[in-house]
Amino acid sequence: MSLLSADLPSADPSADLRAGASAPSAPASPAPVAAGRVDVHQHLWPAELVDALRARTTTPRLDGWTLLLDGEPPYPVDPADHDPVRRRALDPGRVVLGLSSPLGIEDLPPAQAVPLLTAWHDGAAALAPDFLAWASVPHGAPDLDELRRRLDQGFVGLQLAATQLTAPTDVERWAPVLQVCQDADRPVFVHPGPVRRPDGGSAADLPAWWAAVVDYPAQMSAAWWAWQAVGRSLLPTLRIGFAAGAGLAPLQAERFAARGGRGLVVDPSTFVDTASYGRQALDGLTRVLGIDPLVLGSDRPYSGPTDADLGDAATHAVRVDNPRRFLEGTAR
Repeated sequence: MSLLSADLPSADPSADLRAGASAPSAPASPAPVAAGRVDVHQHLWPAELVDALRARTTTPRLDGWTLLLDGEPPYPVDPADHDPVRRRALDPGRVVLGLSSPLGIEDLPPAQAVPLLTAWHDGAAALAPDFLAWASVPHGAPDLDELRRRLDQGFVGLQLAATQLTAPTDVERWAPVLQVCQDADRPVFVHPGPVRRPDGGSAADLPAWWAAVVDYPAQMSAAWWAWQAVGRSLLPTLRIGFAAGAGLAPLQAERFAARGGRGLVVDPSTFVDTASYGRQALDGLTRVLGIDPLVLGSDRPYSGPTDADLGDAATHAVRVDNPRRFLEGTAR
């Protein structure tokens, strides 16, 4: 079954597909990815992953519907947010799901990470053709053959936590994994990763929004600049996208020119998504990058798509043409 060529959904609203119940697979009918709007960034936990997280006795884990992580306060999860039928009804066009990397599943020792990643991949594949999905790998021991298999299975590309790309040397270290995606002509999506508090720090001492507003943008900014430093020289044709406007790192272009001694080169194969940002931030990004690198990423259920009032042509580019170039390398 190919997730990349999945047909548009025809969900049965009467079906009980809440997370925690098994989601049936359906045959895929080939159709172009860009048959309408494309959202490259959503999260939905399939039943297999929910069950696996509830079976754990250490973080990351679910206690009923309360998510427990090391670096963030307990988070009450709304089961409706992970109901595939309800979610599918919210958005037209294509929706690409990614593992919630801040959970830190990929960072676990391989013996713990692999069963959870298997639950993610099996559950996400079962949601086709209603949803597409990103593949993930255990950070401690990425299996390149397994990644190739997932891409062959139809996962659109690889999602990688920004915490794995904090410096240029990290991009070099991950180059063999990223090369698999480049060779397969599949994109990489960089997403915020888990938050690690310094010794003595406690998530309970911080506002609930702190990770999303402070930690995640900092992670994304570091990953963006690490890629800018060495990424394109290592992987000349890889399509890579950064969640949440790359933490607005591109807005540092003037400072980069002043302190780095050269201007920022706009790369047609490097993208940023729009997750959680509106008119002010997206206007700033377009002034630096132009409209072509911006792709729709809503980050549902944690936020929703925003109307940045960019005009009809730019909105069509962000929601249709640009995401298709990111996913497939072409807008036609």
